[in-house]
Amino acid sequence: MTTKETKSQTGVMVAGAEKLSGQNILLIKRPRLTEKSGLKAEKDNVYTFEIAVKATKDKVRRAIFELYKVKPTKVNIVNLPAKKVFSRGKKGSVSGVKKAIVFLKAGDKIEFI
Repeated sequence: MTTKETKSQTGVMVAGAEKLSGQNILLIKRPRLTEKSGLKAEKDNVYTFEIAVKATKDKVRRAIFELYKVKPTKVNIVNLPAKKVFSRGKKGSVSGVKKAIVFLKAGDKIEFI
């Protein structure tokens, strides 16, 4: 691991993390790496991130620019609610999450190492 890369909370390497400054960076928790988001990133240049509850579209746009040096063309925010589950005879819940869907122009790209 070089000085330019650090691990996020999920262990995903984030390039350019040594230059982080400001409160906007703290709003982005981690990239949401799923099969669907991977296909959208390859095909349509759309990336998905888990974000803080207090994050707004404008703050996410600024944080993406500070972190990855790319300017998003559009940002959508989705609140996924918590779900109740029943597993192995016990009741529980899966916590909800707020996610940002970031659209980039054709030439831009975000690298997750």
